[in-house]
Amino acid sequence: MAPATALLITRDDLLLDELLRLAAAAGCALEVAHDPASGLRGWSSACVVVVGADLVESVGEQRPPRRDHVHVVGCGRVPDDVFRGALAVGAADVLELPAAATWLVELLTDAADAADGRQPGRARTLGVVGGSGGVGATTFACALALTAAARERATLVDLDPLGPGVDRVVGLDGAPGVRWDGLLAAPGRLSSRSLRAALPARESLAVLTWGMGAPAEPDAATVREVLSATQRGNDVVVVDLPRALDEVTAEVVGRCDRVLLVAEATIPGVASAGRTAGLLRRLTAGLAVVVRTDRGALPEEQVAVALDLPLAASLSRHRRLAEHVDLGLGPVHGARSPLARAARAALALLPERAA
Repeated sequence: MAPATALLITRDDLLLDELLRLAAAAGCALEVAHDPASGLRGWSSACVVVVGADLVESVGEQRPPRRDHVHVVGCGRVPDDVFRGALAVGAADVLELPAAATWLVELLTDAADAADGRQPGRARTLGVVGGSGGVGATTFACALALTAAARERATLVDLDPLGPGVDRVVGLDGAPGVRWDGLLAAPGRLSSRSLRAALPARESLAVLTWGMGAPAEPDAATVREVLSATQRGNDVVVVDLPRALDEVTAEVVGRCDRVLLVAEATIPGVASAGRTAGLLRRLTAGLAVVVRTDRGALPEEQVAVALDLPLAASLSRHRRLAEHVDLGLGPVHGARSPLARAARAALALLPERAA
């Protein structure tokens, strides 16, 4: 049995059908045993053990070794003797379907998220927002994601529906996969593994962006679940944030380890970035500035002081950037390019993977 496989012990066909359905929704592999003896062979190696109410007494008579993550499940109201059997198998609880269906999907989803063998924890998350229009925040977010993906598993999340589309900037606009509109039609708990597999991707980078046409606005609950699943299934998450800080954006900002404000090194650029920084300070303590030095004469240190923010990186002119993007090569073309150097400097500010 694979380490992240859940074990179900039951002879109840109705319960079996229901658990198979819930496991499929969670993206979790389910090993089924129809008798206590065969069930005990996978007892210790399964990440989660689900014992059917019909066999809990028989399983208890086998004196299984004590372990965590054992649950007893029955269809409809279970009789009182099931609770005595649950004590014998060391179960954490007794669940009744269909009332406990949502909770079981969450349980099995978390089991599926451990299937890739990586260390558990939440991905380091970096938000990027422009201090003024046209400053290149989306391009820098894409550079961050591409740079991170060269070493770790990364996902780039596009929360700016009026932006150019991060898939186009990184050269994945023709790649198949789910966009925001597809996720809005599938509410509920998301498996991080299934979500990542459904997104447009190339090698270690996946992207979540908008489809063609008028963008649908995701609600706070959907964005919260998508971000949570993305953080569980990656090492680094980069979020391209809109300048309009609505309720949804505010919640995402609060879930970021760092938020980078991209500012022009001009007096108007600093003035505009200062207003945005004032809003962001209410939402995060991890705010820093990335200065576009090719857009003005002010030194980057002076811009950081004026904004009262730590300097994360500075961006100088990137020759042939538009050409590289138009050709589908992405904004990071060479490890020594200005965007690559700035992205590495900004990523170095991230903390270790959160537990």
